[in-house]
Amino acid sequence: MSTSAALPELFSLSGRTALVTGGSSGIGRAISTALAAAGAHVLIAARREGPIREVVDEIAAAGGSAAALPADLGTREGARDLAERALAHVAPDGPRGVDVLVCSAGINLRPPMPELDEDTWDATMAVNLDAPFLLGQALAPAMAERGCGRLIHISSQQAHRPFAASGAYGVSKAALEALARSQAEAWSARGVTANVLIPGFVPTPLNTRLSSDPATVQALAARTLVGRNGRPEDFAGPVVWLASAASAYVTGQSIAVDGGFSVH
Repeated sequence: MSTSAALPELFSLSGRTALVTGGSSGIGRAISTALAAAGAHVLIAARREGPIREVVDEIAAAGGSAAALPADLGTREGARDLAERALAHVAPDGPRGVDVLVCSAGINLRPPMPELDEDTWDATMAVNLDAPFLLGQALAPAMAERGCGRLIHISSQQAHRPFAASGAYGVSKAALEALARSQAEAWSARGVTANVLIPGFVPTPLNTRLSSDPATVQALAARTLVGRNGRPEDFAGPVVWLASAASAYVTGQSIAVDGGFSVH
């Protein structure tokens, strides 16, 4: 088979089930629709069922397949419950289980470090770090048994450089990247890769504080090499690649999708 003939199969997610946390808005929403367009059955997890249903309907209207899994990842019980429901879910074509986990859900509480209290710290770590850990622990073993799986996390520039009161948020994202490397070490030999995408500044509901200031938005765009801030759809190609067979030899990596923000 020629390389050109094999490419559609290499990037296809047909027959795969993907769980996307935070999949109802921002980058997570773009990821959900991209995975569905590539052929995956997408389980969309977020707190509010209404916005999830909007994405499910959008995917269905485009000919894709998706289901809503409302979840609260602010507690360990909520993360465990989501994992159990995802594992029990039966896709329309019959397979049960999760082949791709995308952890896009996040909480962005950013008081200045001197004002950071324990409750804010705990809430940040629960969603940004504990939930990806617990979901990975619950879902990766079955992936490994099948010999193929993908763990994909969404990090932040604050994992590498402090600005705009990184606080607990930056710490949680740095730890998330370390978690992905540990997951890669544990599971890659059995076909389960773990990687991270690092956005630049992408105006989304998660960062309303910054995106509401035009001067800040313009200054952040000026820090890129392409001359603009990110858009949720910029993550469609990278996430499909990481979720597909095309990335089988890529694991333990933190990959910037930031228009050159991190090197400028």
